[in-house]
Amino acid sequence: MSGADAVRIPEIPVALSTASVYPENCAAAFQHAARLGYDGVEVMVWTDPVTQEAGALRALSELHGIPIVSIHAPTLLISQRIFGVEPWGKIDRSLELADEVGAGTVVLHPPFRWQKEYARDFTDGVATREHDSGITLAVENMYPWRVRGREIEAYLPHWDPVPQPYDHVTLDLSHTATAGSDALAMVEALGPRLAHIHLADGLGSMKDEHLIPGRGSQPCAEVLDTLVHNGFGGSVVVEVSTRRLSIEQREIALAEALAFSRLHLAGALEVEGES
Repeated sequence: MSGADAVRIPEIPVALSTASVYPENCAAAFQHAARLGYDGVEVMVWTDPVTQEAGALRALSELHGIPIVSIHAPTLLISQRIFGVEPWGKIDRSLELADEVGAGTVVLHPPFRWQKEYARDFTDGVATREHDSGITLAVENMYPWRVRGREIEAYLPHWDPVPQPYDHVTLDLSHTATAGSDALAMVEALGPRLAHIHLADGLGSMKDEHLIPGRGSQPCAEVLDTLVHNGFGGSVVVEVSTRRLSIEQREIALAEALAFSRLHLAGALEVEGES
């Protein structure tokens, strides 16, 4: 192959979420990521004390030679008491943690409906903190809750971030499946506001499945292709559920997810010199 025909390598890192190795801990996530060849790690702030301590996270990053690309703030329903109970305090501590470990992005969920005071100032609060910290605050798409066949709006201002005035958004492809959203349409509508990807899959059930990409109904390959052609500048983070697997099965599943990501990112590349 001549120099004119050399393939351009995409500068889109593929990272592993620490949530993907649950019930193993944060240290195990770094081990899996390094052994399999991931480009980085996203730390889900959780009950594991290592996920809350910058010094411990820096030590793991240095030990395995793998950077921390993002911090997922503890804004899930099941992590409401981590980093305290005051919503903005949780975000501020997540930003401090990101700064201390060199992560450029903090992922957060929109407010729950019962957090009305927090929701009232959410958009402005996110914008102010992003400006002051220099760290990207990427609000994640969620989905409506369903009870006895009836949809419940659980988030304010809404579970869909596309029409909201957020500067940066995280797109989760398991959540698009649960919501019944058109993931490709969301990618195009968000344009440069799309800052972060949670790569997973889903079959559209009421449960947030977080399947290995390629095992569900979501256009995971097409989304990765679009990211390359749109000049996406963020990270692709594999966030899948492996909690029912053995350690050996988990590693095989995480290797499959990484191979899928790299294959479809590279498959979207143009050949230099092609007319």
